[in-house]
Amino acid sequence: MATIKSEREIERMRGAGQIVAEVINMLKEAVKPGVSTLDLEHRSEKLIRRSGGIPSFLGYNGFPSVICASVNEAVVHGIPNSYLLSEGDIVSLDVGVIWKDYHSDGAITIPVGAVGDKAKKLIEVTEKALHIGIAAALPGKRISDVSHAIQKYVEWQGYSVVRKYVGHGIGRKMHEEPQVPNFCLPGRGDRLKEGMALAIEPMVNVGGCEVEVMDDDWTVVTKDRSLSAHFEHTVVIRKEGPEILTLP
Repeated sequence: MATIKSEREIERMRGAGQIVAEVINMLKEAVKPGVSTLDLEHRSEKLIRRSGGIPSFLGYNGFPSVICASVNEAVVHGIPNSYLLSEGDIVSLDVGVIWKDYHSDGAITIPVGAVGDKAKKLIEVTEKALHIGIAAALPGKRISDVSHAIQKYVEWQGYSVVRKYVGHGIGRKMHEEPQVPNFCLPGRGDRLKEGMALAIEPMVNVGGCEVEVMDDDWTVVTKDRSLSAHFEHTVVIRKEGPEILTLP
């Protein structure tokens, strides 16, 4: 079970979350046709360090980059490189920051220029699924209530949720207990308690839910090469409702 965070710990996570939010806001403006994912990496690292943060991902289990940049059929863990974004692409950008020894984590999928209706709807559904999941994160509810709320909405819209990768507890470590799947029957698993911190992160595919890892040993893609989107916020369970730490 996730550790219940003190107000001091939450304040530090909130500081990390604000840096995550600043980076994501910057990336929204930076993503354009002709920009490389490596350029997005460099801009992100500069802003994180200038803000007094430390990149969570760099070196984590050997991961070689500051952010994850996953394009089109890539779901998560894409390594930034010289690829130039093209009109009509979508790019999922995942950002993690440590501030005063505490982590926060957030992600967004951004359209590159004008995108097709299929990509546009996928992004809209995935973002809404995140907020539906967050709204279900109430004290006394169970983790699976969050999971089921996400799955029910996504599948009702005709999409699939990735099952191999899930959300997680967060705090002094980037990945803590409990796991927060994006699929499950309701009313199961641990109860949510005030002070628990979770990274809720639906990963949604246009096609099937199956994924595979590419030869770089990191980039996860849809097995059927359909488009995928990813949104994430770090939240703390509060009596009055979930507090999102990675909002600007």
